[in-house]
Amino acid sequence: MKLSDKIQYLRKEKGLSQEELAEICGVSRQSISKWEADITLPEIEKLILLSDTFHVSTDLLLRDDYEVNGTKEAHTCGANALQEYKPQFFEGTLIKESIEDDSIIDYLSVNKVELWHTGGKPCYWTALFFTSERKDIPQLFSKVMLSGEGANWFVDFKRGSRKYIVFRDKILSYTIGNPEEKEAVCAECRKMGISDAEMGWSE
Repeated sequence: MKLSDKIQYLRKEKGLSQEELAEICGVSRQSISKWEADITLPEIEKLILLSDTFHVSTDLLLRDDYEVNGTKEAHTCGANALQEYKPQFFEGTLIKESIEDDSIIDYLSVNKVELWHTGGKPCYWTALFFTSERKDIPQLFSKVMLSGEGANWFVDFKRGSRKYIVFRDKILSYTIGNPEEKEAVCAECRKMGISDAEMGWSE
C-alpha cells in the first residue's frame, strides 16, 4: 500500500476532513489532496506529525509492503498469495546519555530527537524517539545501559500490549493494563533505586 493511500485511509479512519488534517499539519487543504493523489510527498517533519496524529510508526507509513489494516502483500502465487501479517514494532524513547555503546542506535529507526533540559549536570539529555523491528532489542539494550556509582539507567518501550523496562543485565516486562504485573515490575525498579516519580513512563 502506497503512502498516499495510507494517508487517505487513516484520515478517514480518524474521521478527519482534508481541511482538518491540513490544519493539524500546518499545510493547505490542497497539499493534503496532493499527498493523497500521490502527486507530492510530505516533508519529514510532516511525516512525523502524521505518525503522531494517526498513532502509527513512520516505518508503517513509509514502507509500501506494510498495509495499515495489518496485512502484508506477498508477491507469490498459490494459496499463500496473501498472508496475514501484523507488524510488531518496539516503540519508545532512549536517553542517548544512558548508554555506553551508541552502536545500538544502528538497530533503531529514530523518528524524532529532542533536547531535554535537566537542570543539573549534564545540562541536557538527548531523547531519541525510536521504533525497531529487531526481536532482540531488549537483550541488546540490557548489554549497553549504564549502571553503577549509585545510578541505574533504564530504557522503557513497548511492543504491542507488552511494556518493557530494561536495565543493565535485567529485562522487566508486563502486560499493559494488568495492574498486578505492573506493580511487580515497579517493585523491582524500586529495588534498583528508581523512585516512583521516575516510573511515570507512558503506556
